[in-house]
Amino acid sequence: MGAVVADDGPSGVKAPDGGWGWAVLFGCFIITGFSYAFPKAVSVFFKELIREFGVGYSDTAWISSILLAMLYGTGPLCSVCVNRFGCRPVMLVGGLFASVGMVIASFCTSIVQIYLTAGVITGLGLALNFQPSLIMLNRYFDKRRPLANGLSAAGSPVFLCALSPLGQILQHEYGWRGGFLILGGMLLNCCVCGALMRPLEPPKKSEATKEPAEKKVKKKLLDFSVFKDGGFVIYTLAASIMVLGLFVPPVFVVSYAKDLGYQDTKAAFLLTILGFIDIFARPICGMVAGLKWVRPRCVYLFSFAMIFNGFTDLMGSMSVDYGGLVVFCIFFGISYGMVGALQFEVLMAIVGTQKFSSAIGLVLLAEAMAVLIGPPSAGKLLDATGRYMFVFIIAGIEVTTSALVLALGNFFCIKKNSEEPHTKEAAEREELNKSEDKTPEDAKVDSIEVEQFLKDEPEKNGEVVTNPETCV
Repeated sequence: MGAVVADDGPSGVKAPDGGWGWAVLFGCFIITGFSYAFPKAVSVFFKELIREFGVGYSDTAWISSILLAMLYGTGPLCSVCVNRFGCRPVMLVGGLFASVGMVIASFCTSIVQIYLTAGVITGLGLALNFQPSLIMLNRYFDKRRPLANGLSAAGSPVFLCALSPLGQILQHEYGWRGGFLILGGMLLNCCVCGALMRPLEPPKKSEATKEPAEKKVKKKLLDFSVFKDGGFVIYTLAASIMVLGLFVPPVFVVSYAKDLGYQDTKAAFLLTILGFIDIFARPICGMVAGLKWVRPRCVYLFSFAMIFNGFTDLMGSMSVDYGGLVVFCIFFGISYGMVGALQFEVLMAIVGTQKFSSAIGLVLLAEAMAVLIGPPSAGKLLDATGRYMFVFIIAGIEVTTSALVLALGNFFCIKKNSEEPHTKEAAEREELNKSEDKTPEDAKVDSIEVEQFLKDEPEKNGEVVTNPETCV
């Protein structure tokens, strides 16, 4: 890809870890909520769409699938846009796309038109908001970043609990067309969140260093050099395997309860339990990940979260009554929240700030392929066997396998090659802190040492000339 000037990520800026960063965190909370909850929330309109257009449930389910595919599959495109134009302009345009897609969808006369509007256009808009918001969060937080990631990730379950009942109210009061129109207006709040993403200003340089500072660093639109990093390759492989099974249980747990003979409302309450637990699990896990002893080993905490999630799936496959499914949803909510809070924190720690914008785009593209394979293949397995037990077992095996790939790959392939204090990004921050903390006295000592070196150096080309410029 061509090289351009990146206007939004100065390399010599220390993360403020607060201040305006809390406004950025609030914007990320809103964006994460819309991005992950919206594809599930629109499903409350499916029955009316089936009745109006005379299509099947599988036809309407494509709306949510397209939304998720756009959110994950356009990752590299988002990376290119961010590296070319910066985070704030991309998010403002994305908010307009998300809103316009739903507004136009309210006037559609066929299901294919809804695919293109509510699916493609709105999905692209959400993607153009989601990825830049994570990039800005990474730039504004360093020491408190695990907590910030946990709080930001909590937007997903909070919005899911809010948007689903809101969608039902809108459908009852205004129909699906009025509901789509109002949701389109709500998505304009993404533009407000985008406006909060104020770029960090580089530190002011002295007159002596102004000219070199004016030479801007060239940056590739999409940096494929991240694949030279073994940690990134292992993470991408593990994340792709994990996504194959991670989203399967939430999709099928309600149908599982119905198949056991429980009422629709009672079955749907399982997702409410899962979401409520998830709300608290994410920020708590973020706090734990930020502890001094835990943070350097965050990769292994992430592996534990995935093993916990996979083991929960395996135990859930043996549920034979409603009580068993409730226990499953409680533990799945805890493990699912841990995974949600840690997945991007670990990626940030592996690749550092400068390459994160490209790395997250490539990871999301790899995950998009797995998202499109996982739930449909689980559905085919259910059609073939007629038993939910096998669906949950396969999902558990996939998530557990991803945990082993990440933990063992990191331990055997990465640990010996990177004896760093914390992470690549931590090393960058330490160098920045050292340069900022240097006092005038330190500079004076350095000058004295230089003078002493000049005096002690054997004279090879005549005497060393002593003048005011070389003396203290």
